[in-house]
Amino acid sequence: MRAAAVLVLAGLALLAAPASASAHPLGNFTINHHHAITVHPDRVDVVSVIDLAEIPTLQEQPARTSDYADRECGAVRDGLQLTVDGVRKAVSPRSASVEYPSGEAGLPTTRLTCLSTAPADLGSAATVDVRDTYRPGRVGWHEMTATGDGIALLDPPVPATSASDELRAYPDDLLADPLDVRAVSLRVEPGTTAASGVGVAQGGTTLLGTATRAFTDLAGEQDLTPLVGVLAVLLSLLLGASHAALPGHGKTVIAAYLAGRDGTARDAVVVGATVTLTHTVGVLLIGLVISASSALAGESLLRVLGVASGVLVTAIGVFLLRSALQRQPVPVGHGHGHGHGHGHGHGHGHRVGRGGLIGMGVAGGLVPSPSALVVLLGAIALGRTWFGVLLVLGYGIGMATTLTLVGLLLVRLRDRLAAVERFRDRFTALPAITAGLVLVVGLGLTARALFG
Repeated sequence: MRAAAVLVLAGLALLAAPASASAHPLGNFTINHHHAITVHPDRVDVVSVIDLAEIPTLQEQPARTSDYADRECGAVRDGLQLTVDGVRKAVSPRSASVEYPSGEAGLPTTRLTCLSTAPADLGSAATVDVRDTYRPGRVGWHEMTATGDGIALLDPPVPATSASDELRAYPDDLLADPLDVRAVSLRVEPGTTAASGVGVAQGGTTLLGTATRAFTDLAGEQDLTPLVGVLAVLLSLLLGASHAALPGHGKTVIAAYLAGRDGTARDAVVVGATVTLTHTVGVLLIGLVISASSALAGESLLRVLGVASGVLVTAIGVFLLRSALQRQPVPVGHGHGHGHGHGHGHGHGHRVGRGGLIGMGVAGGLVPSPSALVVLLGAIALGRTWFGVLLVLGYGIGMATTLTLVGLLLVRLRDRLAAVERFRDRFTALPAITAGLVLVVGLGLTARALFG
């Protein structure tokens, strides 16, 4: 029954709407912060919760000694800048604890809880400023709350309760624009204030998210039976195909390239194969690099790859546009005959350059799927690297299947339109139009990787 349910969910996932499939707001690379500030007449207490997703937890495994909680909470306190009326206050430890909740693909996550306090004489009106500078360069959810105990907070800019249940349940409506509160200024005075805040919004699930979680759970099974192995491979194919159907991976660019450069069915297959190879090799190399270095931020590496992919697409767009503008198109039926225009490029007689095809495939597979990367790392942690490589390969083949089908359908549609008399003349401007589209998309991908 479980096996049947997993397969049904995987099939339905192909039709599901795009959604985040990770337990963390920005993926399995995130380091998330929550600081709960309580202002007393004689002190300011701060409860800091740090949630490390699967990949940073894996990278920090060598540092997880018996004193890890105390040592890391010391770093969290060092990153807290607390001032009262502009005067810096010393933040002292009260307690430190750490848990390792299970995550995707059998990998653990980290939940660090640090209680700190700073002395403060708040017998009169004052301004309390708290700033979080712990690991400032890492991507993640950053949240602060504030309450008063015998102290009134005047129009506090942050709520009294956590929107994420202290990093336990991230609300779906905020995942597209995660909280990024790293500093707060509180005006306080003796007295009491009415409780304020927001309710805890529980994160929902989607069919795609459920199927992805089932995939990573199967990959992380301690007992690898033949049934579990087959189901995991099938899910890797299905989820790779559905992942490629989401925004990204150059579908628009590949389609435009094949349409504007007289692409053939063989060209579509070449692009799909290149995507598979690039994605598989990329996941393996990145997994190796991340496993070997705790200093490398995985999201920074993905950003670099995203920029490289965008620049590559942009360069191809520039080349295509220059080629299209320099070429003098010949109308269909002149020089080739009406009987051959359908099969020979609609008047311009040029086949898609093999270098451009490979470049498009590389751009489509250069940025790896975090789910595939997590599955690989989970398999390595369980001592079965070969199985992780097999699942990553299946994921890449699934992606390539979707992209190849897009290319084949586009080529077939273009040829059918070209065979219709009233559409033929319109194909003379197609190379320039599609080249411009490739260029615009490339610039957009680059900008999103740099500033998104």
